[in-house]
Amino acid sequence: MLFVIFCIDRPGAEEKRRQAVPAHVDYLATNPIKVVMSGPLVSDDGAKTVGSLFLVEAADRAEVERFQRADPLYNAGVWETVEVRAFNKRLG
Repeated sequence: MLFVIFCIDRPGAEEKRRQAVPAHVDYLATNPIKVVMSGPLVSDDGAKTVGSLFLVEAADRAEVERFQRADPLYNAGVWETVEVRAFNKRLG
């Protein structure tokens, strides 16, 4: 089943994000679930990272939540909000 993980950074978390990104990239390379796509959310002008978006394939929501809680960006306190939603792919 597909799930979207939508994360918004805490105000002022830029330095925490910068420090946690290398571990986050390593984590995604060895993660326990399939990441279909992921990347940073950016400001409208593209100049600033404001969050993260993931489209993942997993057996259930509990597996996605375990994956998300083990992410170094989460553990560094970068994200202010995290939403996990089931997703039905229609195109693409």
